[in-house]
Amino acid sequence: MNTFLKSLGAILVLLGVVCLAVYFFGVQVNILLAVGLVLEIAGLFAYIFINKTLL
Repeated sequence: MNTFLKSLGAILVLLGVVCLAVYFFGVQVNILLAVGLVLEIAGLFAYIFINKTLL
């Protein structure tokens, strides 16, 4: 479980990148930009806080 929690922030960042790539190469809907932004920011903070508390 700790291994998954350690990589949760990176997974969220990668999902944000996928949303932004789908927006750029395919469907251009503004909700994808918003979801990508939220996932990027949440992933960054999750990576920082989870790894700070687990290590």
